[in-house]
Amino acid sequence: MIAADVAARITAEVDRAFEAQLRTTLEFSALPSTRGAEGPAQDMMAGLLRGRGYEVDDWRIDMAELVPLPDCGVIAHDFSRARSVVGTLRPARETGRSLILQGHCDVVPAGPLDMWQTPPFRPEIRDGWMYGRGAGDMKAGTIAALHAVDAIRAAGLALRGRLHFQSVIEEESTGVGALSTLQRGYRADCALLPEPTGLRFNGVCVGVIWFRLKVRGEPVHVSHAGEGSNAIKAAYHLIQELEQLEAEWNRRAASDPHYAAVSHPLNFNPGIIHGGDWASSVPAWCEVDCRIAVLPGWDVAACQAEILDCVARAARGHAFLANNPPEVEWTGYLSHGYALEPDSPAEAVMRAAHEAVCGEPMQQRVSTALNDARFYTLYYGIPAFCYGPLAEKVHSFNERVSLDSIRATTKAIALFAADWCGVEEPG
Repeated sequence: MIAADVAARITAEVDRAFEAQLRTTLEFSALPSTRGAEGPAQDMMAGLLRGRGYEVDDWRIDMAELVPLPDCGVIAHDFSRARSVVGTLRPARETGRSLILQGHCDVVPAGPLDMWQTPPFRPEIRDGWMYGRGAGDMKAGTIAALHAVDAIRAAGLALRGRLHFQSVIEEESTGVGALSTLQRGYRADCALLPEPTGLRFNGVCVGVIWFRLKVRGEPVHVSHAGEGSNAIKAAYHLIQELEQLEAEWNRRAASDPHYAAVSHPLNFNPGIIHGGDWASSVPAWCEVDCRIAVLPGWDVAACQAEILDCVARAARGHAFLANNPPEVEWTGYLSHGYALEPDSPAEAVMRAAHEAVCGEPMQQRVSTALNDARFYTLYYGIPAFCYGPLAEKVHSFNERVSLDSIRATTKAIALFAADWCGVEEPG
């Protein structure tokens, strides 16, 4: 661990600049960077990095280069304007360990605006919380990591290891932003993602599979509904069978070394539904976009086969679908879960940094969601983990992030980076 007086210098700089940090976080969170609209957020991040003297690499993502890579999610989307932004700080002589700090700027849609207490992209601070879509997931953490490095430099110190600060997109559905940085050649001895973990260490996460059910029906006038077959009702029949698969997978999870103590870690969600053409016609088609989680160590291809078998079995038990089987399309995440090696050097350094800031032992978080750390750990030999502020109502209305936890996160990441990379007086 770095010397106490050095740590005090760094954390004092976090406090000194904290109001400015919150202003930047509000500005960043005000950008509605939903899928396809991430450009202004990436522009802002590139400007923040250039203004701090980082060497900035800002490029357009080429999906053709990424599709062959492991766990690449593919969706029907125009990626022609999709970009990744990486800022690099290089020491004059690299004598310390290297580090990636990565945040994603993409956010999920806000939903009906009248369900928010305040507009989702007009973030505001009240009662010790910052409210707004993406403020918690994960723009507050991204700006915290940026200001953590600022604090080290403002304390008159220079990192002895190379640092890559990465702003990526598509964490919420494919992971291709993070994958693009790896395809570009960015590597380090460790990757820290300041996702909203509630100041807990997150080195374990599930995998996720996205798929679309395409169901057909027999259209007739609704006055003779019994003569046709309702595709929307048939889709619900399939959903009920998939819920049985979900239950079976959770029974298996009860013996998993990471998730045995977690209640219902694997969640199935029919998240989007479209169907029918006319209210007085029995619908001839229905499409349902679904998500289901898988445990670390499970083979995604084998899980896909179980999904296909479940849908086929359900179709055989349905009068119309038995002769008109539904289709299953894979539409995004096809991602394995991951688990970081227990008691890794990175975890030990993060534990020391957390305890120095928070005055108590660091707790573990076993995530039932997915994050980009999987790419680094599973496929590129880079230990990766998440550690970030406390957020509530993520992906829901009135998303918010605790200001006290933002401050603590910034200090802890600053001490982690200083210890991991090493610091020295410039010159």
